[in-house]
Parts: sequence; C-alpha cells; structure tokens
Amino acid sequence: MTRYERVPEAPETRHYPDDEIDLRELFATLWAGKWIIILITILFTVGGVAYALYKPDIYQANALLAPADRESGGRLGGQLGSLASLAGVNIGEDASSNTVIAKEVMQSRAFLTDFIHRHELQAPLMAIKAWDMRESWWVYNEEIYSPETGEWGTNEDGKSMQPTDWDLVKKFRESHLSVSEDQDNGMVTVSVKSLSPVAAKQWTERLVKDINEHMRAQDIEDAEASINYLEAKLDETNIAGMQQVFYQLIESETRTVMLANAQREYVFKTVDPAVVPQEKSEPKRALIAVIATMLGGMLGVFIVFVRAFIRNGKDEPETT
Repeated sequence: MTRYERVPEAPETRHYPDDEIDLRELFATLWAGKWIIILITILFTVGGVAYALYKPDIYQANALLAPADRESGGRLGGQLGSLASLAGVNIGEDASSNTVIAKEVMQSRAFLTDFIHRHELQAPLMAIKAWDMRESWWVYNEEIYSPETGEWGTNEDGKSMQPTDWDLVKKFRESHLSVSEDQDNGMVTVSVKSLSPVAAKQWTERLVKDINEHMRAQDIEDAEASINYLEAKLDETNIAGMQQVFYQLIESETRTVMLANAQREYVFKTVDPAVVPQEKSEPKRALIAVIATMLGGMLGVFIVFVRAFIRNGKDEPETT
C-alpha cells in the first residue's frame, strides 16, 4: 500500500502594489528625520518672528462716503425748478452721476501728482524711517533727505535721489491709498495707510476735500464755458424757438453753477469721517509667525522625503 505524504504549503506572501502607501514606513521615515524637521521649523519660526518684529507698525484711516450727487435735485434745485416753471421753462433732473468719474480721478496720475506736491508729501513718502510717537514728528533717513536743508542726497553714481512724479504716484498708490465701493449700497470707502496715525487721518481728509474741490471747479468751469457759448449764440439768432432752447440750456447750466457753489461736499458726502487710528492695521505679527512655522515644517518634511527617496534609489540592487 502506497502512502502519500502531504507536502506543506508554502507560506502565503503578500505583494503590495508599487503605488500603495505603507503608513508604517511613512511614519518611520518621518521619525528618522525628525531632527531635520524640528531644526528647519525652528529656523523658520525664528526668522518669521524676527521679520515680524522688524516690520514697523502701519496705521490705516478710513472715511466712509456717500455719493452727494444723488441729492443734486434737493432744496435749491427744487426752488430753481419752480422759478423756471413759472417762466415756462422746464428744467429736467440731472440724472448723471459723477461718482464713478471722481473715483477714477482720485486715483489718477495727474490728480495724485498735484495732491502730493500741493501738500508737500514728497519726503514723507520717500525718505521716512519711522514716526516718533512721543514727539509726533517724522524720523527721516538723512542719507536720502535732509530735513534741515530740504535737499535730497545722492547715490553712488552721484545722481540725485529726489524722486520723480512717477515714483511718488507709484509709491502712494501701492503703499498708501485704497479706494473701494460697496456694490450693494454705493458707499465708497477711502483708506490711507501710513507709519503715522496722524498723517493717515490728515491725508484721508485732504483727499476727500481735494476731490470735491477738483470736481466742483471742473464742473463750474465747464458750465461757465457753456453759458458763454450759449449767450453768444443767443445774440446771433432772432428765431423765437431757438431762443427758447438757448434760454433753457442757459438756465440748466446756471443751475449747475449755483448747485456747485452751494454744496460744501460736492461729489462725496462724508458719512463717517476719518479719525486718528489707535490700533495698527498691520503687520499681523502672530499670523506671520504661524505661517513661517508652517512653511518650515512643510519644507522639513519635504527634505526628509527627498532624502529617503534618494537613499532608497541607491540601495536598490542593479538588475542585469
């Protein structure tokens, strides 16, 4: 009788696909490179804290404005309309809005150039090191600008460091001025940042005042030019119908001049005026430190994985 012996089965071997992640190996790699991760994270954290402490405090003043031209048909406009109706002249309501134009003019190169020179902001924009809170004055970088003599320094090539109008406007736009509009209610917010809380408030107030005066002067100039032209044409015609049209146009332009002179806030009406900010708006030092720590940790993990990948590639036997 033949006896058959049972051959033992080979132990089952498990094969992992090449793209399957072994979590134990992953954690082992991280644990092996923990000191690299910790060191890089600490370095980034220290660097982030140092950068945050180095950055000076910046203050922001805000002014909330409403379009004043919505009220252009107010009391004075109503009175003029009544007088015109008694004379048989129908003056239509001025539905056009200067708000959009005023917003763009406020940020335009020509207006900002005139604004900076009118209020002598060249040195506060380009040659400031800090703001002395105790004495309430600017601390200038005297290598760039001398407040005693009012002269600008020279660079290594011997050229004057006095900024051009292009430099001044670019600096003011990018580092100081912000204009935004709420699309729901049409309110406009003008914000100005500065190292000085006092200057932030002053510059915001001056911007609002100057844009109102600029738009008022522009409209008065245009209206008066139109009145002069219409009066000249009125003298040239004897046709009653054309005279009536000219009278109506002259009344309309006269109404524009009277409204412009009567309204103190011509284009923008101040709803919430700018005040001297008591709290800084930036830098967000805690946020800078947290972001630096996260970046350091991610970079450390990346370096550990790259080292492990390179090491595993060298340890693999070459196949022939």
